[in-house]
Amino acid sequence: MPTECSADLFGFAPVEGHKVVAGFDGGTITSNAGALLLGQLDRGLGLIQRFASCFTDRRDPRLVEHRLETLIGQRVFGLALGYEDLNDHDELRKDPVFAVLAGKLTPSLRSDCEAVAGKSTLNRLEHTPKRHGAKYHKIDCANQEVDALFVDLFLEAHEKAPSEIVLDLDATDIPLHGRQEGRFFHGYYDNYCYLPLYVFCGTHVLLSRMRRSNIDGSAGALEEIVRIVRQLRARWPHVRIILRADSGFARETLMTWCEMNRVDYVFGLARNERLEEILSDSMVEATRECVATGKAARVFKDFRYRTLDSWSADRRVIGKAEHTLQGPNPRFVVTSIRPGKMAARPLYEELYCARGEAENRIGEQFELFADRTSSATMAANQLRLYFSAMAYTLIDALRRLALKHTQLAKAAAQTIRLKLFKLGAQVKISVRRIHFAIASGCPNQVEFAMAHLYLRRAFASSG
Repeated sequence: MPTECSADLFGFAPVEGHKVVAGFDGGTITSNAGALLLGQLDRGLGLIQRFASCFTDRRDPRLVEHRLETLIGQRVFGLALGYEDLNDHDELRKDPVFAVLAGKLTPSLRSDCEAVAGKSTLNRLEHTPKRHGAKYHKIDCANQEVDALFVDLFLEAHEKAPSEIVLDLDATDIPLHGRQEGRFFHGYYDNYCYLPLYVFCGTHVLLSRMRRSNIDGSAGALEEIVRIVRQLRARWPHVRIILRADSGFARETLMTWCEMNRVDYVFGLARNERLEEILSDSMVEATRECVATGKAARVFKDFRYRTLDSWSADRRVIGKAEHTLQGPNPRFVVTSIRPGKMAARPLYEELYCARGEAENRIGEQFELFADRTSSATMAANQLRLYFSAMAYTLIDALRRLALKHTQLAKAAAQTIRLKLFKLGAQVKISVRRIHFAIASGCPNQVEFAMAHLYLRRAFASSG
């Protein structure tokens, strides 16, 4: 810990006869005291340890000051707490919260460093230097193992197999502002970007895949879904799986595979003249209703449809003939779900439209700096995507296990960070204990206390 020293006081305007002074003499203080809850959660789940097991560490253990698990934990906890850059860790290595999370208060081998790592050591975790790379880069990530871990964590979050799950596929853009590997201009997003692919199930992230942007939005989706479905059915052989995505994923190969492998799908379908002609009668009906009532009107049409040359069979398509006060708004979806299982209106309004939640989950990835892809290589940027997804997984587990009966039960990651993690505390270290004296006026004391209680109950058997 840094040496405590007195400093001159700074004077400010008096208030009601009281002098107002400030000084850097408060002793050891942290603004991250709420992260102790993350540490308690991680010890129960073993998430950081399992994540670290997906890496290969070729460093000489006799010379290692900072264990691999410590380095990975620093990055994941740092992102959860709002520290997006490696540079931040040059100061964070002095923060007692990070030392406690690492389970290490003092350096093991060297007297000239802190208990946890600084930016240079963490930089070697993520990057391969161009010159003498093998000399400095001795830690590698096995992407396949990380991918499998996300699915395992999803499976373990359920006490029993659900009868049905919906997997949301979505692609998004991450703007690039340098000359990173895999940099291409994307006409739709009108910038140079990456085009990562995500798969969610509810609030769980099952895939976080970095991709170049000079590809079709669905590129690689079939291979990822094949892998994920195989892993899910190995544990849950009878679960019904539904894929849900926008029109960018309505591709023949993906739909055909689903139809041959007991996987249902509901995908958006780009409109064209043929589809609009089929829906024309329903559009007239919706327009009349809108004019008569002065309110938006919807009429649904359920029909079979086949493209001229890209589909191998006709498929069920649902057309939404909608007319709003702003004008016509026709939309279409294609699905493998039979009419007898779900009628057109609920399938569109209740099942398909719920895919908007996947966009909220992507937004949370960005709250955890998944879009901070400033590294030179695709491999390093993929690792940063993993770190953000793992930080999200940790926070989502906290919501599910510890915040379920609080006002933060459905709060976004950034809200939980501000209200529960960023707590100021004075740190008092004695021979027997480390006391984090959190500010008495903390407005979220009840949420903190309940989270601590629920975590103790959840992991009571694990000690």
